[in-house]
Amino acid sequence: MKAGGLAPWLVLGLGLQRLLELRVARRNREWAMRQGAREYGQRHFPLFFVLHGGWLLGTLLEGRRSRGRVSLLWLTLLLLAQPLRYWVIATLGRQWNTRILIVPGATRISGGPFKYLKHPNYAVVALEMISAPLSVGAWRTALVASLCNAALLRLIRIPAEEWALAEYQQQQG
Repeated sequence: MKAGGLAPWLVLGLGLQRLLELRVARRNREWAMRQGAREYGQRHFPLFFVLHGGWLLGTLLEGRRSRGRVSLLWLTLLLLAQPLRYWVIATLGRQWNTRILIVPGATRISGGPFKYLKHPNYAVVALEMISAPLSVGAWRTALVASLCNAALLRLIRIPAEEWALAEYQQQQG
């Protein structure tokens, strides 16, 4: 199969997945706020919308121009990442969110994929950021999106999460 023919379908599927997950996140956020949650990192949250939107758009546009064949290796890695994504979501349950929310009295999750990685969801997203575009020959999008994702996570998101957890733990005792 030609990469250009798969690109629109791949982006449509990933886009629908993200929209459905945002609905779950909104429902979980409403629950968390009813529990007295405090939200952190609101100012950087829109950067992730720009990143993910740009990643999908880049995958579509660059992938459609690709004259090569679909890379089965990268497509397989993308597909294998999906059960990992839902393992993270299932493990976190109502605590899963796209935002940084600290729910009073909630315990830090250490089971499931969190036994093996401190931030498994970010590992899955990093794998998706590189594998989706590369599966349709969009190597520029894979490179730019992966570098931007790494920078946002390393410099902004993960420090904000760690700061929020440390502040909550300090308040507790």
